[in-house]
Amino acid sequence: MEKTTIKKTDKEKPQKNKTIKKEPIPAVRYFEAVGRRKTAIARIRLFTQGDKTILVNNKPYKEYFPILELQQIIISALDKMKSLDKFKIIVKVKGGGFHAQAEAIRHGISRALVEFNPDFRKRLRRVGYLTRDSRVRERKKFGLKRARRAPQWQKR
Repeated sequence: MEKTTIKKTDKEKPQKNKTIKKEPIPAVRYFEAVGRRKTAIARIRLFTQGDKTILVNNKPYKEYFPILELQQIIISALDKMKSLDKFKIIVKVKGGGFHAQAEAIRHGISRALVEFNPDFRKRLRRVGYLTRDSRVRERKKFGLKRARRAPQWQKR
């Protein structure tokens, strides 16, 4: 049995990919902050450009929070600074319940507004939107029904 060797011609050799010039993507400027309440964590991005909407987990905030009271909690910091229609806000929120998530978003938006303009700090601090509400549910202890609730005592 004879071995035959086949030599590749120049046309058959693999050619390196030519580098294609890509246009640089314009840097979109935004201000980022984190808001917290109980076990809810909200990551906020405040854009100065783009359509002026508030998206919470890729949904409009009115769709994510159908209750009017929660919607008002979210926009209260923007309403206080009279900048409701000046920003595009993207929010990623997780943990906690709806009310805690809404307050975490308000806390994060307030922090992002202060990063955008430090002059806002005094007014937001006075209203209490910059204060992290650190109250968290106390853990359950063994031998008890809840954190402090003891089982009902019987004499006989």
